[in-house]
Amino acid sequence: MSSTYQIKLPQFEGPFDLLLFFIERDELDIYNIPITKIINDFLAFIRQQETLNVELSSEFILFISTLMRIKAKMLLPRKEVDAQGNEIDPRQELIDKILEYKKYKEAAVE
Repeated sequence: MSSTYQIKLPQFEGPFDLLLFFIERDELDIYNIPITKIINDFLAFIRQQETLNVELSSEFILFISTLMRIKAKMLLPRKEVDAQGNEIDPRQELIDKILEYKKYKEAAVE
């Protein structure tokens, strides 16, 4: 059994990184991402594995919790503003986390 995981949705199929990349670039609307389906599919996937892949599971927890937080923030009516009074896009946090994750992932490969 493979130790990699692909998210499979009607509008997207691929790894975590690619899903987040498309959300970052506004090519996928976070409102249309069914988080419950992604979680259930991932749980079914790890139940089929002979051993638990801790790295893959921790990546999944990080990304799904970030998606949930951003989706929840976007549903709230009040707007967050920075020190200059500019509206803060909650997706920026996801973008920052993706960039930080990519740095660590690239450093681990080297």
